[in-house]
Amino acid sequence: MAIELVEKYLPYVDEQFTTESKKEILTNQDFSFSGSHTVKVYKISTGTMNDYGRSGPRTGNWSRYGAVQSLDATTQTMTLDKDRSFTFAIDALDADETGDTLEAASALGRQIREVVIPEVDTHVLGKMCRLAGNKPEAKALTKTSIYVEIITGNKALDDAEAPETGRILVVTPDTYLLMKQCKDIVMETDIGNGMRVRGVIANLDGLSVMRVPASRLPEGFGFMIAHPCATVAPTKLESYKVHQDPPGISGQLVEGRVVYDAFVLENKAKAIYYQAIKKEETPAG
Repeated sequence: MAIELVEKYLPYVDEQFTTESKKEILTNQDFSFSGSHTVKVYKISTGTMNDYGRSGPRTGNWSRYGAVQSLDATTQTMTLDKDRSFTFAIDALDADETGDTLEAASALGRQIREVVIPEVDTHVLGKMCRLAGNKPEAKALTKTSIYVEIITGNKALDDAEAPETGRILVVTPDTYLLMKQCKDIVMETDIGNGMRVRGVIANLDGLSVMRVPASRLPEGFGFMIAHPCATVAPTKLESYKVHQDPPGISGQLVEGRVVYDAFVLENKAKAIYYQAIKKEETPAG
């Protein structure tokens, strides 16, 4: 005699693992794009220092202070490039017959966590790496060399006179593993909960250490040291809507739109140091 076993569906969704946005602590919102799609920022040059002449003729464009110079006033243009959207529908019967697990509000939250935030982070971090003012030649990173490479990067920001406080060290899980194996590295892990929520897991030589999933970083990423003053990452529009029974659909229609971009300020690009990993050569066959 055949016996049909009971099948049971639980009102539970096996969610994917996700992490919060990493861009907020690495960038700034110093410029407003409200009412405009493009912002121009002035870059003003400075005058040179001269030896003061206590005696001497004042002829032409010359004075005892030196030759009179004109200052340059050029601009950097920042135009938002990313205008992204998504939409999906949830049929009324599908929602009812899946125990309300297929529900618009939770589906929208899942879309933001698993799709929108990773895309924005990937774009912002990729642009920071590409436009970094300090980009040494790609090299292999090992547990014995990682500390020297990091303090070399920190020195580059010192030489550029970037702000000393507020610097962030961005690493992948693989790079963080090398750091944990390096006998020269002693990290301070007593981090406040507020900073941990924002992604900071430790401090090293005055740098806040942030571990970022490799999927949100360029291929061959080693580490990056950055100060938030260097990168402007505006989100001009972030609009999410749930429509109940719109024309043509029995159920809910979810729509979302996000307008964003990232810009590295040209006069502050030296406040970003990006170290790529050298790809291993393929052995000759």
